[in-house]
Amino acid sequence: MLTDKFGRTITYLRLAVIDRCNLRCTYCMPEHGLAWLNRTELMSLPEMARLCGLFAQLGVEKFRITGGEPFLRKDLLPFLQQINQLPDVREITITTNGLLTAKYIPELKKLGIRSVNLSLDSLNDDRFFQITRRRELSKVLHTLHELLAHDIQVKINTVVMGRQNMEDILPLVALTRTLPVSVRFIEEMPFNGDTFIREQPWTARQIVDYIQQHHPTLIQMHAEPHATSERYKIPGYRGDIGVIAAFTRSFCGDCNRLRLTPTGVLRTCLYQSDGINLKDSMRSGKTDLQLIELIKRAVMGKAKDGWAAEKESRLVSPTNQSMAMIGG
Repeated sequence: MLTDKFGRTITYLRLAVIDRCNLRCTYCMPEHGLAWLNRTELMSLPEMARLCGLFAQLGVEKFRITGGEPFLRKDLLPFLQQINQLPDVREITITTNGLLTAKYIPELKKLGIRSVNLSLDSLNDDRFFQITRRRELSKVLHTLHELLAHDIQVKINTVVMGRQNMEDILPLVALTRTLPVSVRFIEEMPFNGDTFIREQPWTARQIVDYIQQHHPTLIQMHAEPHATSERYKIPGYRGDIGVIAAFTRSFCGDCNRLRLTPTGVLRTCLYQSDGINLKDSMRSGKTDLQLIELIKRAVMGKAKDGWAAEKESRLVSPTNQSMAMIGG
């Protein structure tokens, strides 16, 4: 089992399989995009599968596949098939923007994918375009309904940005009245690869208060272990609401997660500025046992929380990083 110096057992890996994305969301990257990596700089399918096997041996039970946009990777489905066969894996989930996802949903269902996180920051076509710089809302909504039609649980991820999509909070909440979805509102973070947040972000508390002003019967639900979101429900509604304190970082205390970037860098915290490059270690000839020791060493150095990780990293400015590079 992977255990850090605070006694926390690590059971969850977020694996970014690609840095590229077919959207240009304002909170993630500049309008002109980023300097995309050469294919040789990304981990290959065998390299990713090898590392996932080692993490599974060490007690990681849940794998979340992210990007960039993971479905831009042509070998994604063969990779999912490989890690789905690992005997110790309990759950595989995917975070996607939904533009390319719909045609793969029947295969995802066959693979036993039970949950997908769908990024959706607005239900208004014009605001969706202003945020993502692409007019593709209809494709995302089609993916949403296809996922539900195949009985795959959907969590909608919405980054809350003052003056950009405040008008969408209540319409997104309204989705939970008739659809069995979880709409999760996320505090805006500074990882946009360009400039820092232009104004003070809305906190999780402000988001909850705003929803409660319009839905006074809103009740808080029981929190699951290691949950990143506080969950709420409006009585009589099919779905529920989550609020994630990604910037104020109030959920860090019992963190059980690691991140692996597309280039193979293992990061023990989102707010950590560097990490151990497992891809380079594999390519230099490290054995599985040597890789396991590197992983254990990294986990033992995991910071107490996101604030400590940022302080330890001595980041002059975190804004030169993008979530597309870190892993969404």
